[in-house]
Amino acid sequence: MQKKQKDRVKKKKHLSYKGALLSVVLLALLACLFAGALVVLVDPFFHYHKPLKGFPYQVDNQLSQNPGMAKNMEYDSVILGSSMTVNFNTNWFEELMGLNTIKLSYSAAFPKDQANIMEIVFENNPDVKKVFLGIDVITYMGDVDQTKYPIPEYLYDDKLINDIYYVLNKDVLLNYILRPIADPEPTDLATVYESWWTEEYYSEEWVLHNYTSPEQVAEETDVMQYLEAVKKNLDVNICPFIEEHSDTEFVIFFPPYSILFWNNVLKENHLDATIMEYRYIAEKLNVYDNVEVYFFPDREDIVLDLNNYADYSHYHPKFNRFMTECFVDGTGLVAKNGSSEGKPIDEYLAHMLSMVEEFDFEALLSKK
Repeated sequence: MQKKQKDRVKKKKHLSYKGALLSVVLLALLACLFAGALVVLVDPFFHYHKPLKGFPYQVDNQLSQNPGMAKNMEYDSVILGSSMTVNFNTNWFEELMGLNTIKLSYSAAFPKDQANIMEIVFENNPDVKKVFLGIDVITYMGDVDQTKYPIPEYLYDDKLINDIYYVLNKDVLLNYILRPIADPEPTDLATVYESWWTEEYYSEEWVLHNYTSPEQVAEETDVMQYLEAVKKNLDVNICPFIEEHSDTEFVIFFPPYSILFWNNVLKENHLDATIMEYRYIAEKLNVYDNVEVYFFPDREDIVLDLNNYADYSHYHPKFNRFMTECFVDGTGLVAKNGSSEGKPIDEYLAHMLSMVEEFDFEALLSKK
């Protein structure tokens, strides 16, 4: 009799533990379902739908949020490129060109990064009017499949099964839903991804303080060395989009790095190879009827004054405004063959070369 009572007690405890465990599992499942439903409803990465009215979205993750914005935002033109493009204000494009523009910059972007986002842009918005693409020549020497950072594939493909990495992502829930609710300061999409530097950082003293000149390389880089990689990157990652979307105008521009960029080029002994790279890209892209090419690296009023920069390459946002105005009035336009509009690329390159060769780098660097 006593043994039966003990067995009943043991069985009761076992059922109690089993019930408690089942309750915990059910609560965990309910919590996951609630969290997942909240992520889908708010959709802070815009993976499923456009932003909800009134929600204070935080947009600060280029890799994760750009594909959703390209897919679900309303726009008729797009800004693409590296950190050289982050300080464009899309309101300027509305003001000066009547365009509803979205900015989809990737810091230190490689051509493959541009191809990844253009694929999403054109798949979801094939009638986009203009693409403003900043080209950094140094990134076009990379492999055609190289991206600056590993991309979250589940946000770039159409497979629902791997969306679990987004829907049940703790960081998404905490940092992009709960935190904005607690501290509602929505990102202004007109200035999204803008650099953190404030006015005091744009100074010669600050730039020189943080700049280290490379060691001199003795052997000169062959003038043609970069072109094979550049050609592949254009042929695989850029030109197919230009060719397949002839009704879209592509505005290609070379940003104005500071004169210290050219000190690096000289010290690393690849001046002629870099000049050749600029020439090849400009000529290759300028043959397309739906392409305009703009050249800003020879702008002495910008490049030679380090007070215009926060480091050796990143310029003040006022020059993003300047370039936007140039896209309207044609300043810096590279002439197509047989056209009287703009100047030939060789004229820009000759001026840039003379600017670099005549500059007193020793005097500048002595101020450090």
